[in-house]
Amino acid sequence: MRIVHEMNANQVILITGASTGFGREAAETLARRGYTVFATMRDPAGRNASHSEALRRAAAQEQWALHVVEMDVTQDASVDQCVRQVLAQAGHINVVINNAGIGAIGVTEAYTVEQFQGLFDVNVFGVVRVNRAVLPAMRAQRSGLLIHVSSGAGRIAIPYMAAYCASKFALEAIADACRFELSPFGVDSVIVEPGAHKTPILEKFIQPDDAGRVADYGEAQYAGRIRQRFDDVAASPDAPGPELVVDAFVQLIEMPAGTRPFRTVPTAGLQPVLEQYNAMALQIRENTAQRYNVGELLVLRTSD
Repeated sequence: MRIVHEMNANQVILITGASTGFGREAAETLARRGYTVFATMRDPAGRNASHSEALRRAAAQEQWALHVVEMDVTQDASVDQCVRQVLAQAGHINVVINNAGIGAIGVTEAYTVEQFQGLFDVNVFGVVRVNRAVLPAMRAQRSGLLIHVSSGAGRIAIPYMAAYCASKFALEAIADACRFELSPFGVDSVIVEPGAHKTPILEKFIQPDDAGRVADYGEAQYAGRIRQRFDDVAASPDAPGPELVVDAFVQLIEMPAGTRPFRTVPTAGLQPVLEQYNAMALQIRENTAQRYNVGELLVLRTSD
């Protein structure tokens, strides 16, 4: 049964990394709820042709306002062109879900500088590119929502995942600063911190290029144990899929402006680990704002 929410029809949502995983599930779920969705991905006519065609077929069959648009978050011109296209077609953007990301597991020393740069180019600089492209329009309309898909690994350093963790730690800092700086414009910045969910990213972890450094560690490296944790999730019929994370996106989007929590942990097993940590961080955040005499930036300025 197709669910149509007419009140959502004028809400425009742009999603990065929408070919698979959280992004794909979010595109379909939000389109089903009546939103106008722009699902972006790299090379939709080539490497992601099967994914883009599946989304287009579903949109035609279900009469969704879902559009597949090309965006490579590692390329300034691609990001800017995509956002210009969306604004020209829809007139505005209400929500951005910064979802595109890649993972890595291996001996930290064995990852080259170029590998670190490549991972940051997607997980960090890609978000910077997208935010810079959409924020002038959001600030002009005095409203908007940036959802940053971080990770439990953006709060806790995991052995042999330093490159990934560092990128998500950086993302957390960017999203936090944006929450302060954009509040006078009515633009909200929030973070979603999933744990391990059964999505294709579990099969695509980048391995370190320097095999010699890996060999130097011999029996003193335990990357396999870390990888096994994710392999177990991928193989378990009881492991959560993307639905819980997408439910968190929906809840954040549909909450009134000014009432959204800064951090959301959708993964039940991770909640006991992070919720106390995040509560303390929120207190520190408030103290920091007061210390630097910007306490008014703690409150989102809405038009209501």
